[in-house]
Amino acid sequence: MDTFEEKVQAMKNMAPEDVQATVEKLKSMCTCPSCPSYNRCAKEGKELIFCSTGKSFMCISDEKRCICPACPVGKEMGLKYSFFCTRGAEKAQRYEHTVWGTKMV
Repeated sequence: MDTFEEKVQAMKNMAPEDVQATVEKLKSMCTCPSCPSYNRCAKEGKELIFCSTGKSFMCISDEKRCICPACPVGKEMGLKYSFFCTRGAEKAQRYEHTVWGTKMV
């Protein structure tokens, strides 16, 4: 089990208020707003932590450049993937890569 899996398992066993506190901590660490792919629509929608919440909801479609690998949330959570705002949350990308392999068709 890697860091991400351990963190997800730990959150499953937390009380709802502790889960919310963890999410708020991650939001405070999130660097999405400084990403070149992040836009005004995402800012106005207060979209953050795509690595957890998944793709942007109708705001981000262009992958300009990704700063996910340098994000403190990624380091804290042990994330392997990137471009979460357009490709989906870490959990979703792990599933897709397990099912389809490393090359998406």
